[in-house]
Amino acid sequence: MKRPVALFSFALFSAATLAPAAADPVQFRLLSNYSRATFKTDAPLETIVGNSVAGGLTGTLTVDPAKPQSAAGSIRVDMSTVKTGIDKRDADMLDPRFLDVAAGEANKFITFEVKSVEIAGALEPGKAMPARVSGILTIKQKPVSVVAQALVTWVKLGPEHAEAQKRFGFTPDNIKVRAKLVTTFTDHGMQVPQLLFLKVSNEIQLETDLTFVRQ
Repeated sequence: MKRPVALFSFALFSAATLAPAAADPVQFRLLSNYSRATFKTDAPLETIVGNSVAGGLTGTLTVDPAKPQSAAGSIRVDMSTVKTGIDKRDADMLDPRFLDVAAGEANKFITFEVKSVEIAGALEPGKAMPARVSGILTIKQKPVSVVAQALVTWVKLGPEHAEAQKRFGFTPDNIKVRAKLVTTFTDHGMQVPQLLFLKVSNEIQLETDLTFVRQ
């Protein structure tokens, strides 16, 4: 139980016994080392998967656990840190057919800005709450309105666990957000990739596993 993941998981189940905090908006920041973004698209012979690496994500979140419907926040992914397992494919992703990073530094970042949240009631410590998160997804500086299906968990750590997890960046109040959404290459002004004579699907599936810690 000394590993951060083991302690964090234990706290997730034990947190429900702790009393909720006062009903005020709380500022959180993304804990990059314990967060990731995954991009998937189907090809005739494989599923192409790209994963962000540590340090590739940044973000903030403001949420009142008693009124999570009013949450606000944003996430940014540095696509130059996303790896698919093939170096040439990673480099191709940044060329003019796709993100066109040479045309502007901003092109290498994907951003998501929260606009509204649909969730049934207040957050409860240790309980995963389903939510629909509407927002603006911007790729190659082209914004598109999307809806993400999410699970939101408020993880409260008691004094003993909070002190043990402090060196890993965790705090007494933490928010875990697992989300999925779908967009397309063409919605963001990119060509549909082609492998030899076989075209890749136009659809991009984006999944996130985000950990936010209290500022």
